[in-house]
Formats: sequence, C-alpha cells, structure tokens
Amino acid sequence: MTTTVEAFKKILNFEESDRYPIMEWASWWDKTIAKWENQGLPANMSQFETMEYFGLDLHYQDWIRPISPTCRPPESYGAGIIKSADDYYDNVLPKLFNFPLVDNDWKTVDPVKWEKFATDHESGKAAVWFSVDGFFWLPRRLFGIENHMFAFYDNPEIMHDINKRNVDWIVKIVDEICTYCVPEFMTFAEDMSYNNGMMIGKNLFDEFMLPYYQEVIPHIKSKGIKVIIDSDGDVTEGSKWFTEAGIDGILPLERQAGVDLTELRKINPEQLYIGHFDKMVMDKGEEAMRTEFERLMPTVKQGGYIISCDHQTPPNVSLEDYKLYVKLLREYTN
Repeated sequence: MTTTVEAFKKILNFEESDRYPIMEWASWWDKTIAKWENQGLPANMSQFETMEYFGLDLHYQDWIRPISPTCRPPESYGAGIIKSADDYYDNVLPKLFNFPLVDNDWKTVDPVKWEKFATDHESGKAAVWFSVDGFFWLPRRLFGIENHMFAFYDNPEIMHDINKRNVDWIVKIVDEICTYCVPEFMTFAEDMSYNNGMMIGKNLFDEFMLPYYQEVIPHIKSKGIKVIIDSDGDVTEGSKWFTEAGIDGILPLERQAGVDLTELRKINPEQLYIGHFDKMVMDKGEEAMRTEFERLMPTVKQGGYIISCDHQTPPNVSLEDYKLYVKLLREYTN
C-alpha cells in the first residue's frame, strides 16, 4: 500500500498514485479549536493528534527562523527592529543567522524534533517539510512594514546585506536538515501579495529578490526538495516571477483574493499548488462544498496539486462542518 510519504512524492512529481494526500497544510486557529472543543473535539490535543483525529495524513513542519530569541522585539505589531544603519550592524546583526546555537540555549535545527521527524518519515508515516524566512519577509520583519517599503530606496545596501547573509544561512539549514531526512518540500515565507496583487513591482523583485532565489534554490533542489512560495493574496502576476526564479510551486492560493487555479495552471503548467479550497464555503453545507470540490477536480486530475484549505479554517466552521469537509475531500480524491 502506498504510504503517506510516497503519496506526497507522487503527487508533487505529477505521477499517478493509488491514493491522494488528505492534507491540512496549516494548523488551525486557536479560536477554531476552542469552538470545536466545546462541540466535542477532545481537549488539549497537539496539532499532530488533531490531524490523526480527523483522519488526515500526518505531516511535520518546522519553521526555522534566523532571528535569535534574544534579539530585542519590535515595539509594536508591524514595527521594525532596525533603528538605523549603525544599529543594524552593531546590535541587530549579531542576533541574526547564528548557526547552530545562539547564546548556547537555542537550537536552530532541534535534533530531538528532527530525529522524531526522520523516524516517522523513514517509515512512510509522515511527510516532512520546513519553512524559512524569504527575501521579502525577513527584511520586512527587521525594518517593519512601512519602513521596509522605504528601505528599497533608502537602505538598499542593508537590504542586500540581509538577503546575502540569508542565502548563506539557508544553505547551512538545508544541509543540516538533510543529515536527518530529505523533506518532500520547503516553503519560503514571503506574504508579498494582497487582494489587489503584488506589493512590489517586477523591477524591485528582480533587484532585491531574484538573485538570491537563483543562488540558493539550485542548492535546495540538488537535495531532492521541492521549493514552494508561501504568499497570501493574489499571486497571479507574481507566479510568473517565481517560475523565473526556479520556484516549483505556490500555496495557499486564496480564493477570496481572486486567485483562479485554472488560470494559474494555464500560465504555469508545471507549477505545483497546495491549498485553494475556499474556506468561505466550509460553513455553507454539503452542496456548496461539493460545488467547490467540482471546481478543483480538473486540476487535481492534471497532477501536481494537493487540495487543502486556502488558509486556516475560520471559527465560523463547526466541528461537523469540518468533518464533512474531510469526508468529501476523501470521496472526491479516492
């Protein structure tokens, strides 16, 4: 029988499989879980126990962050950490990209976690993937949301310095992870689009992001790992940029932002996709959910696409709604 790991690999390689991954790529909102616990979900389960409760295929993710926990936090949500060029080099940079330990108390790649991942991966029980901060995401975290947009023009040297160092750090992370197992895929966290499209133009992407993707992606792919972009919003225009950079796929493909999977596949026929089931229909009953599955099935039959919620399941979805969703997902894909 095809294992979970084999099923993921076959779909991500556009190969036929005798079973389809039944996946929820993102963990559930705490408010959603709290509501479900009031409706009968066993309390205090881990993310992985919750997957098993719903009969989902097990997958392990680790988001490995380049900022030490000992780095000072931003003063408010959306604010930055960097206050000036001198502050970046003197105070912030020493708290970035440390490998493998920071202040002897923070494990960049936690061996206990990854030994567990490797054991279940080798047995075929669980697919494995990991995330890193991408070349839009990390500068935004360091500069803050507003100052990041100015930094493309006001602090280009620091922008490039951050991303050059991030490339070297990611290479180390990938090499370390692969001493445990070879994940099915990885994601660059970017979130560089919104409901009206991309947050920057192609010219800024080409100058500040493309060279770093093109430097690090071949190394990741040489290990046998698929490379996927995680960006909310409408990524239709950006999907072309990502293909040029050598990226294999995109998630979560938010329907509310106007993403149309059929059109994306026409633009990028070899691109992989995860997500895109419209979370806004999950509380609308069986007929609405069936209509959504019917919309997605032509792309499923083409391969290279794993259905999942197009972001975290919202709290208005009941426990019974979600059980029905999983039941229908299994029905349509098996």
